Amino acid sequence: MTPRLKRKYQEETVGRLQKQFGHKNSMEVPRLVKIVVNIGVNEAKTDIKYMDAAMEELGIITGQKPLLKRAKKSVAGFKVREGMPVGCSVTLRGAKMWEFLDRVISMALPRIKDFQGISQRGFDGRGNYNLGLKEQIIFPEINYDKVIRPRGMNLSIVTTAENDEEALALLSELGMPFTR
Repeated sequence: MTPRLKRKYQEETVGRLQKQFGHKNSMEVPRLVKIVVNIGVNEAKTDIKYMDAAMEELGIITGQKPLLKRAKKSVAGFKVREGMPVGCSVTLRGAKMWEFLDRVISMALPRIKDFQGISQRGFDGRGNYNLGLKEQIIFPEINYDKVIRPRGMNLSIVTTAENDEEALALLSELGMPFTR
């Protein structure tokens, strides 16, 4: 079964973007490659239960087992030693990526208090978009009573777009609520 957002991309978005940017072939139209979800867990250096909770929540949100990230080198100012757990991440591709993005756009973002839209300044110059979320409790899968501590996360949406203008058009066509 094809995810709803992917079907929308194939049936509507490709034609519009092809016309808008004058692409001769539909394969030139920008598309999503992957979505990387990262959570940094500062408290894990003192108590590992925070890392376990973050990994469990990230697994529930994405539907995929997170990868534990360890410090690459020691930094005395941050009281971090090489090899200590510092975060977790998940890379989503294919159907899971489309389903996750659909849930972010249609369910999670509207649950943010006083939501006015997301900034257009999150593009990196190469057609990729980064979005920071302040709390994991905006996802309906998370049980608020079991949350140890509200934790933020970063979403990196990687596209094949050549520039930020094409990536903005792609994400806008998919329904991403940007501010004007």
